[in-house]
Amino acid sequence: MHTFAVARAVHGIEPLVATEIRRSRLGVVRGVRHREVWFEAAPGADLLGLRTADDVLLAAAVVDGIGHGRSALRRLALAARSVNAGGLGCPGSGVEVSASFVGRRNYTRFEIEDAVGAELARPLRLPYHSRRDGARPPRDAMSWRVTIEGDRALIALRLADRPLHRRAYKTDSIRGTLHPPVAAAMAALARLGEAGTVLDPCCGAGTTLIEAHALASGARLLGFDHDPAALRAATANARAGSGGGATADARVGGGGGAAFGWGVADGGRIPVADGSVDRVLVNPPWGRQVPPRGLLARDLGPLWREVRRVLAGDGLAVALVHDGVPRGFVLEEAVRVSLSGQHPVIAVLRKEAGRVRR
Repeated sequence: MHTFAVARAVHGIEPLVATEIRRSRLGVVRGVRHREVWFEAAPGADLLGLRTADDVLLAAAVVDGIGHGRSALRRLALAARSVNAGGLGCPGSGVEVSASFVGRRNYTRFEIEDAVGAELARPLRLPYHSRRDGARPPRDAMSWRVTIEGDRALIALRLADRPLHRRAYKTDSIRGTLHPPVAAAMAALARLGEAGTVLDPCCGAGTTLIEAHALASGARLLGFDHDPAALRAATANARAGSGGGATADARVGGGGGAAFGWGVADGGRIPVADGSVDRVLVNPPWGRQVPPRGLLARDLGPLWREVRRVLAGDGLAVALVHDGVPRGFVLEEAVRVSLSGQHPVIAVLRKEAGRVRR
């Protein structure tokens, strides 16, 4: 028997989530909506192993005829009343609901949550914990989600005790750290299958390389950052993410066959040899949460010159860019995403033929 499941995603990478579902043989994709991929999960599939998804949910009800008027609240409440909430998971200490919709409606997300949450909680004889006044539900509450796009609504239950994007390895963090599913999408676009060396010259807390390790566990992963505190966070996170199976050494070229190597360096002067890197994954400093420093303080030109220098002739760079294709590269693929209120592009880049002036 197949289970109707829904993977939630950052807007823009829904097709990459669908591809991961297919390639991992987790199920059959039935539809793609705004920030959602609907699929029939294969029996026994490890749905919590999805890396490009923000979350994965078990669909409990699909409700058609949800208009923009307030009568939609009654229709949603009736649908929630028909859900066998107790048969889908452990109720915990109560019920909580998070709602979202695309476009304008004559009701708020809190009205949706309260209409659905009260009906889900009633047969369980448990409290419904409203978010209306900014209150945080108990951590062990049964977590439901309602999404509306067009005239169709989904009522679904989270499978895990926390969203998938909250990676267990993120034991340490810094400002501006990259959203893990976006890092996983960048790693997927990099085609890491036969990559020997993967580099992140602005590695921050190590997210891109840790996600890359999940796809290319045999590769050498090199991370550099201007900030020593970022390197300490990256080292701690890599150790937590490796589960003890791969060494996370604090020094580049650390002994013992280390999968990860970390070093303090300026993004405008990367301490590796010309043409020695197969893949570059990079989220350059945007100048918002983390201002550029060192040789990048004025502009990112030195970073792109260095990336071009260290990249092998047939190598790829996958970068989160805001200002178009950097000089010296040819764009192979572009995926526009919505992230932190901005709309950067995940750009898959190859070195442009010929010499680029410094």
